[in-house]
Amino acid sequence: MPATATTRTTRTTLRRGFVAAAALPLLIGALASCGYGSEAKKDEGDKAANAAATGGKKLSASEVRIGYFPNLTHATALVGLQEGLIEKELNGTKIKPQSFNAGPSEIEALNGGSLDIGFIGPSPSINAYVKSKGSNLRIISGSASGGVKLVVNPDKIKALDDLKGKKIATPQKGNTQDVAFLNWISEKGWKVDPESGKGDVSVVRTDNKVTPDAFKQGSIDGAWVPEPTASKLVSDGGSVLLDETSLWPDKKFVITNIIVSQKFLKEHPDVVEAVLRGTVKTNEWIHANQDKAKASANARLEAEGGKPLDAKVIDPAWPSFTVTDDPLASTLKTQSDWAVKAKLIQQPDLAGIYDLTLLNKVLKAAGKPEVSDAGLGAE
Repeated sequence: MPATATTRTTRTTLRRGFVAAAALPLLIGALASCGYGSEAKKDEGDKAANAAATGGKKLSASEVRIGYFPNLTHATALVGLQEGLIEKELNGTKIKPQSFNAGPSEIEALNGGSLDIGFIGPSPSINAYVKSKGSNLRIISGSASGGVKLVVNPDKIKALDDLKGKKIATPQKGNTQDVAFLNWISEKGWKVDPESGKGDVSVVRTDNKVTPDAFKQGSIDGAWVPEPTASKLVSDGGSVLLDETSLWPDKKFVITNIIVSQKFLKEHPDVVEAVLRGTVKTNEWIHANQDKAKASANARLEAEGGKPLDAKVIDPAWPSFTVTDDPLASTLKTQSDWAVKAKLIQQPDLAGIYDLTLLNKVLKAAGKPEVSDAGLGAE
């Protein structure tokens, strides 16, 4: 039976409806790819901000190699990498992350040209700068303050004076915690040979990875260590006898700062500046999102070691330190004086160890106060 005009019109309308319906997902996808939708708008906004910060140009290095420790006191690195907050500022420059267990190995990588930027403690920074006669690195930012505790076996040690004659671990001879503990011992009027660790207190240099086992086995009576090792010892029955923060006048001291190879800084200042924008934004995000940041740091630690920190470890450890852009330069000078006093190093010339030019540029652009190099800045 031949179709009427009305029937033909109806079929045409239906066909058009089917075509339109079929095309709708494609249209939505096309619109999203063109920057429509909340997520797309956010991504485009991030890209636009990054492009503006870099002048819309690709940065001068195709990759940047960043080193850090799997410690909570390296939270800026852990969270910044885990959340992509540093990478977002690099406008296509790739990050090559490298994890280290101790300062000397990170410094060796920096000196050998296989590392560009590193998160590291003040003592390794000082030692490396002095040994190279001021030619290998600059400190370009702060990262963390605090997070160091003296944890002891409460059955053997009930008061600070009870440490005499006991075996107390530090992570490494001449490292930041070792220097602080040797200085504390000296101020007590006790004697310890800084090289051997023998004396009124036995200072046992023990890798943070094995310190908890040594504590459980009784081969050490306590440890002066950073987080999360300190809280691991507490979870194994230890007791916090002293928080190092209490020893500092303003309750602040540098535990982690950011260093850069002088060669990389000279050749790729735009990349260094971009990384610092990322670390400043990371620290801001951590302060504003403490619980999320704690979970993010733990996720990164799990990726590094295959196992996240238990809540009974990370929960007390997390609030014991503070991330900061300020390198707290005056406290680094104090720690250097302690190392000289302990006869671990000769009186160093630290002039030029800091170059905070790019950090202060980033801070100023973000509406934040600039920070001081305590007179130890590069010319």
